[in-house]
Amino acid sequence: MKWFARRRRDSPAPDTSAAGDNLAYAHQPAGRPTDASPLSERTLTDSEPVPGHPSTLASRDTLAYTYWSAGRLAEAGSLFERILADRERILGRDHPSTLASRDTLAYTYWSAGRLAEAGSLFEGTLADRERILGRDHPSTLASRNNLAGAYKSAGRLTEATALYERTLTGAMHVLGSEHPLTLHVRANLEVLRDRLGG
Repeated sequence: MKWFARRRRDSPAPDTSAAGDNLAYAHQPAGRPTDASPLSERTLTDSEPVPGHPSTLASRDTLAYTYWSAGRLAEAGSLFERILADRERILGRDHPSTLASRDTLAYTYWSAGRLAEAGSLFEGTLADRERILGRDHPSTLASRNNLAGAYKSAGRLTEATALYERTLTGAMHVLGSEHPLTLHVRANLEVLRDRLGG
């Protein structure tokens, strides 16, 4: 309730911000990221009067994703860095949303060719998820897969293979052989094994 008391009279209600985010996000799978950018920018501008509010963070996240989809990786990275800093400050380093933000920032760095920074963030996220959620939680498995991919991109193929193998074993045990994550990890491992000639 405090949010409504602090909100400017001319700023949108949370439902309006969510609707703007949803509309902008809907343009992504339709292959229209350039159409989504102005919608996301407007929604973020409207929600900024309440910095740190979940709807403001969600709007910033949508805009960053929009930039990422449009290949505007520097702008996306800058926003994802800000989101991560806010979530660490507001929610704490171990909150699931903070860990997801760290993973997203790492993926953005990876996409931009910033492999050392991506690897470091993926390593930290994996360690935290193992500590908090356990070694075979689906989010931990996804983090391990991401780190293996970063290692592969950085030419650390032996480490990538070991991580993919460990992730596949965990995914088969926890999720089953036909789960999308299991299939994704298996495909990643097969591509890497083909690359290594075995």
